[in-house]
Amino acid sequence: MEFPRLLAFPLNYMPLPAIERATGMLFRRVLKKHPDLFERLGEHKTKRFAFLPSDLPLAFTVEPAALSIRVTRKPAIPSPVDASVEGPLFLLLSLLEGRCDADALFFSRDLSVTGDMEAMLAMRNALDGADIDLPRDLSTLAGPLAPFFGRVAQDIRRRALTDETSPWN
Repeated sequence: MEFPRLLAFPLNYMPLPAIERATGMLFRRVLKKHPDLFERLGEHKTKRFAFLPSDLPLAFTVEPAALSIRVTRKPAIPSPVDASVEGPLFLLLSLLEGRCDADALFFSRDLSVTGDMEAMLAMRNALDGADIDLPRDLSTLAGPLAPFFGRVAQDIRRRALTDETSPWN
């Protein structure tokens, strides 16, 4: 499922610092819940990874060694990056959670990977072993409304990938 265009369109006009701040907050929350996530990258920890949602006007660059994420508008991405993966946002999020078969998505051409394949494979393996659950990990940001937001996020995840070939756990 693609991210709805009606919801993606305003991202063209939102101030990039606001988007980057929100993204950074979510990134730091995931790292707080999974502090050893990037340790599993080994020699690839110093690489730069670009995540390019095909249905959003944004690009995300992660630098594991610096524990940082940067958001840019497409087509510009900070260069150079060592490896990049492009696909619909919901598939990229399912990869983040390690809940889909990345190889099947790659070979079916639902995802496009370029650059250092060994580094991207190391990233995939790190994510697969991290037990990331975005609704669980991020809903705590909603304070007392966390249970509600967690259920809504789980429902969105389920609906977004219902038609996909890769099952969610």
